Amino acid sequence: MAEITDDMVAQYVRDGAIVVRNAIPAVWLEQVARAIEKDIANPGPFDHSYDVAGGRFHGNLRVWQNDSDFAAFCLESPAVEIAQRFLSASRLNLLYDQLFVKEAGADHPTRWHSDQPYWPVKGNDVISVWVALDQTTAENGRLEFVAGSHTWDRWFQPESFGPNAGASAYERNPDYEPMPDIEGNRDAYEIVTWDVEPGDVYVFSAMTVHGASGNSTADRRRRGYTVRYCGDDVVYDPRVGTSAPVLVDGLQPGDALDSDQCPVVFSAS
Repeated sequence: MAEITDDMVAQYVRDGAIVVRNAIPAVWLEQVARAIEKDIANPGPFDHSYDVAGGRFHGNLRVWQNDSDFAAFCLESPAVEIAQRFLSASRLNLLYDQLFVKEAGADHPTRWHSDQPYWPVKGNDVISVWVALDQTTAENGRLEFVAGSHTWDRWFQPESFGPNAGASAYERNPDYEPMPDIEGNRDAYEIVTWDVEPGDVYVFSAMTVHGASGNSTADRRRRGYTVRYCGDDVVYDPRVGTSAPVLVDGLQPGDALDSDQCPVVFSAS
């Protein structure tokens, strides 16, 4: 696995996002790439794909539960150690995994948002490991992050993505606020981003505000595969407005996540 230094951990704690180069070996990338093509051809039950002018976005989640290659990656790949190292966690649960494939020409941006308001979990130790399967630049959909936004202690109302993003499928939470117009006021924020190559990963907090450009290229895909992990202080919290596919049957508010849907993937004991 790529070395993760104390300085890198400090950068993650400060900014809420970092890139790790050459983090995922080729054998894992090949396995995930095969699994992505299988899911595109025969999507699992939580498919959330859509067509846009010029191309198609393929999205799906909880794919590890239907494919042994995705399952192996979530449970056994370097992604587990990467999450553990950045969280300094004594235990980790898998929350879920997700596909984000912007085909060539799918020039529709991913709007600014933070992830945790969508998810039924409470705690600071919630992290995403976003694996690049393709060279990813501003032209085909690299991620951008508002540095330090994970420390704002502000919860933003979930909204739908895609071309009909104005028609939200999420129940309004009275404790949330609308996302500010970051795109229209970029100079007011410290926005950080990195081009990535296959095997690089973005690592970011679930509270970090982020977005992504569309894929304006005519011949280059942007395949991203993300695994979400939860550390020591995280408990179940099915708040108003969270995403229905991520709810966990049988858990009560305040419970540890331990379940078939959210297995323990690392324990120091």
